[in-house]
Amino acid sequence: MGDVVLVRAGELVPVDGVLQSAAATVDESALTGESLPAGHVRGADLPSGIANAGDAFELRATRLASESAYANLVRLVRTAETHRAPFIRLADRYAAIFLPLTLAIAGAAWFASGDAVRAVAVLVVATPCPLILAAPIAIVSGVSRAARIGVIVKGGTAIERLGEARTVLLDKTGTLTLGAPAVQEVIPTGGHDGLEVLRLAASIDQLSAHVLAEGLVHDAERRGLELAEPSDAFEDPGQGMEGTVAGRRVAVGSPTWLQGRGVEIDAAGGLDDGDGSDAGLAKVAVAVDGDLAGIVVMADRLREDARGLAAELRAAGVRQVAMVTGDRRPVAERIAAATGLDRVYAEQGPEDKLDVVRAMRADPRLAPVVMVGDGVNDAPALALADVGIAMGGPGATISSDTADAVITVDRIDRVADAVAIGRRSLGIARQSVVFGIGLSLVAMGFAALGYIAPIGGALLQEGIDVAVILNALRALTD
Repeated sequence: MGDVVLVRAGELVPVDGVLQSAAATVDESALTGESLPAGHVRGADLPSGIANAGDAFELRATRLASESAYANLVRLVRTAETHRAPFIRLADRYAAIFLPLTLAIAGAAWFASGDAVRAVAVLVVATPCPLILAAPIAIVSGVSRAARIGVIVKGGTAIERLGEARTVLLDKTGTLTLGAPAVQEVIPTGGHDGLEVLRLAASIDQLSAHVLAEGLVHDAERRGLELAEPSDAFEDPGQGMEGTVAGRRVAVGSPTWLQGRGVEIDAAGGLDDGDGSDAGLAKVAVAVDGDLAGIVVMADRLREDARGLAAELRAAGVRQVAMVTGDRRPVAERIAAATGLDRVYAEQGPEDKLDVVRAMRADPRLAPVVMVGDGVNDAPALALADVGIAMGGPGATISSDTADAVITVDRIDRVADAVAIGRRSLGIARQSVVFGIGLSLVAMGFAALGYIAPIGGALLQEGIDVAVILNALRALTD
């Protein structure tokens, strides 16, 4: 404790501490679910695990690494893993009935007829292959099928649980949304053209490493705007940037920062509507030659493939689809309305998310529970849920290590695909087991009555094995 740490741009804060530099801009989404970067001034407490989204800053450590916020999350993950209920595999459930029944039929045949050969024939024809081969083949085929669409499932148990899932809990930032700010709207003022305002702002922001600047530049490039090379530029870290673009003096930054530089800011220009509708929005002011030229409204954008996710999950047999996020309620409810979710749990910390998962798992109508997330704060809930699915993006290492499945492509709709694959694989596995055991029971009956000899029973048993294995392999196909 007491050591001063330099946190460079893009790095994670390694320990809990107090900010020593004048200002810092950090991305807290991994810990809190807040979708936009947050600004802090000297003296602010910063937890470990958040990312530096601006210039380098100094931090004085106030806790040992073993007592930090990140370490507490790791302990929560370990505790959650130990409280996960044991899972009985499909084959084990049927074996608990089939094996004693086989011995009972063999014993009854021997007792009733006095012929030990009949008991041997019953045991020979009683093939366990639907249990020891067909069911695992169907489940492993499901694992392979999921891998083809970019979902790496860590074992057959997770596929079986996915096949029985009734509730899916979704994180917001980085899961339902892209997790990075993008331009939502450009509000020009003073007769300026909106695209020209965006082009000038992006031109100067090319030199900035700020997360909002990066989002602004990417959006301008996506629209095909031709950016100019700025000159005579300087940056006030975390506040704004000013320079010359094509002979015009351009300043881009927070409204407060521009006001301090003599730019008149009009509240009617879209900066503050006063009704709470701007929750989750970042508003960047753009000045040209000393006058306000426009406001660039930025927000974390909903994934396009997230809009139909809830309907797809319900079609796959899921009863409830809910959001559990650390972000503010107005932001969460806006995203939930756009995606058609059933419930919203907003402003939830890691411990709160654990409580939500526990409550769902305790309700027989809603269990098993699937949790989907990408942040460090999701890891404990991923560990406790019946199936944890991590979005395998940057910074999701602890989530990916904890989860039962990892989505390796940038698509949230793969969650619905994984559930559907689990349903189909589990259905084919059950079908193979029931079909195989049913045929075996019929053959056992004939063997007990003396109609099938042990040699004939061995041949019949092989035929049943081949039939159920071929059926199980259907899980590899669409």
